Amino acid sequence: MTASPGTALLPRRDEGSITLVDEVRALVGAATPIDTALLDAAIRGWSANTRRAFRSDLTLWGAWCRKRRVAAASATPELVAAWVRALAGTDPSDQKPRAAATIARYLVHVGWAYRMAGLDDPTAAPLVRFEVKAARKTLGTRQRQARALRFKGDIADLDSPASGVCLAHLLKACRRDLLGLRDAALLRVAYDSGCRRSELVGIAVDAIEGPDGEGAGTLFIPTSKTDRERAGAVAYLSPGTMRAIARWREAGPIDKGPLFRRVETHFDGSVRSVGQGALHPNSITLIYKRLIRAAFDKKLLGEMSEAERDRWLKAVSSHSIRVGVAQDNFAAGESLPAIMQAYRWRDPKTVMRYGAKLAAKSGAGARMAARLRDE
Repeated sequence: MTASPGTALLPRRDEGSITLVDEVRALVGAATPIDTALLDAAIRGWSANTRRAFRSDLTLWGAWCRKRRVAAASATPELVAAWVRALAGTDPSDQKPRAAATIARYLVHVGWAYRMAGLDDPTAAPLVRFEVKAARKTLGTRQRQARALRFKGDIADLDSPASGVCLAHLLKACRRDLLGLRDAALLRVAYDSGCRRSELVGIAVDAIEGPDGEGAGTLFIPTSKTDRERAGAVAYLSPGTMRAIARWREAGPIDKGPLFRRVETHFDGSVRSVGQGALHPNSITLIYKRLIRAAFDKKLLGEMSEAERDRWLKAVSSHSIRVGVAQDNFAAGESLPAIMQAYRWRDPKTVMRYGAKLAAKSGAGARMAARLRDE
């Protein structure tokens, strides 16, 4: 079977690419030729998260065009500019306001769709660029950050007792059954390795080596968000983490396959069985929130109000332990290059942003205020 120009068949090994080709074609029109070779190459180079975002962003733009009864293939810079204003909340609209970084991502993906179809890219017009600049002024460019889950909480001295919502208290809140053993191992691996949620749920039993003579081990991470070439990385696992993993595996029992699995429970909460497949990435945030509630109910969080607990539950995410790891490393005096290397960060600005709050509490302003405070 011979494909016509612009509609070449994609390799059958990449079903995700075929789906996205169909969606680009639906956006720009069935009659518009698409450079499927370019799209296929781009998709194979993108991470799974980028592919999902590309699909989602095209859907949002297509819906905006349809509501205004404009064919997306004929969209003008004026229509894109109106979308930006709506997303920024400066024009009345049914659109939910987005962050400046999110708006920029939308435009990048929509622009790629037009270029892949060989059409003029309306997102590249000067009018749109100026609207984006105006949106940044309106919204600000500071990105919302997951609330940090540090090992001992928001303390200035790492030798201080644990305080508030922290890893130490969440570990104490873990149940004494299969579910608790899994949760404890998950928390410890997340902290030692700084794994993102996709990396956590992707851990296989045979990726862990050890323990060595001191009880420590290593985790091989075959790929990650910033490792497009799949070179892999190795993370350290402490003796305590290795013991937690051993307890979970023995109770599972888990000899091979995914390390972190769903634990099925009965209606009354008692454990029924351990699943065979890996946890879903979305479950990581839910686990952290459940453990915060449990720690609160067990009075492990000190004199915390329900309102403060609810603020924590709203702000915590699967990224919270990774943020906490960065802050603990800054508090311990580790250098920026060492933190980036150990936890697989490429952008120093991201790491510095995670440490900004900690730096404010220990910087020159804080030291001067301490000197001048009333005794």
